[in-house]
Amino acid sequence: MSETRITVIPGDGIGPDIIGATRQLLDALNCGLVFDDAIAGQPALEQGLDLIPPETLDLIEANPATLKGPITTPIGRGFSSVNVSLRQHFDLYANVRPALSIPGINTRYDNVDIVMVRENTEGLYSGVGQVVSEDGERAELLSVITRKGSERVLRYAYDMAQKTGRRKVTVVHKANIMKSTSGLFLDVARKVSKDYPDLVHEEMIIDNCAMQLVMNPQRFDVIVTTNLFGDILSDLCAGLIGGLGLTPGANIGAERGIFEAVHGSAPDIAGKNVANPTALILASCMMLEYLNLNEPAGRLRRAVLEVIEEGTALTPDLGGHGTTTGYTEALLNRLAKD
Repeated sequence: MSETRITVIPGDGIGPDIIGATRQLLDALNCGLVFDDAIAGQPALEQGLDLIPPETLDLIEANPATLKGPITTPIGRGFSSVNVSLRQHFDLYANVRPALSIPGINTRYDNVDIVMVRENTEGLYSGVGQVVSEDGERAELLSVITRKGSERVLRYAYDMAQKTGRRKVTVVHKANIMKSTSGLFLDVARKVSKDYPDLVHEEMIIDNCAMQLVMNPQRFDVIVTTNLFGDILSDLCAGLIGGLGLTPGANIGAERGIFEAVHGSAPDIAGKNVANPTALILASCMMLEYLNLNEPAGRLRRAVLEVIEEGTALTPDLGGHGTTTGYTEALLNRLAKD
């Protein structure tokens, strides 16, 4: 079996806990992954290094995929978000967040199956042009949307929908008011959609989309939108299926991807053996599919769904009394039977 090297960044807080669990499962799949360890965040600062050391950037550059635990951005001036910095440095233009109902999780909704595709490098969320006046009375932030940036994320969304057998792509915008930025994004979406006649092209204003998601989330299939709108709606979608602890994320560029749990580092429970690794495990499934390792990805995802539905090893955040190690052992046992 050929080997594939991936970069692993444990992060801080519960990051090492959930990375450790996920690595055990990836090892058990025996699918040829070789791990290159790297550091970022608080562990790097404690060693007198940059928040994202050059050596870590080099390892991410060298490998096709990176698996990343949560990283806390230190409070104070001079520290920028590690996530935003990595997305911009490696031009990871598509943020992909599936929201899938899992049997055994008590939520208001059943049968939710939405993939959120969010532009990852432009718009308000990118933080370009932030200025606060000397007297603190006025603040400004620049939103820049480009035709190139819009087209590539839109094509990613439509290609992904087509390849995975989905039916509809909903383009979310605010072009009625933000006629320049959202207007450009919507104009590009209309042109791109013509290349995918087999898919339903739907347009929806952001505020209506938020309402429709909580009224009837089953009407959605793939949603594609700009950076800030996608940041907000992707967390809303996570809430539909039980929270961020069940929601994986991927940051995809032309040459590499970074796969992560999208929740925080939860330092209050770090090292207590109660952290829920599900989001990161599901992110590793996305990573395996990105690497064309579809069979092991399917095995691992099935194991997660079956163990959660069984309900005997769930961690406290999922309503159980289990531990990180107990949950991981249940998944390992399920994989061994598959």
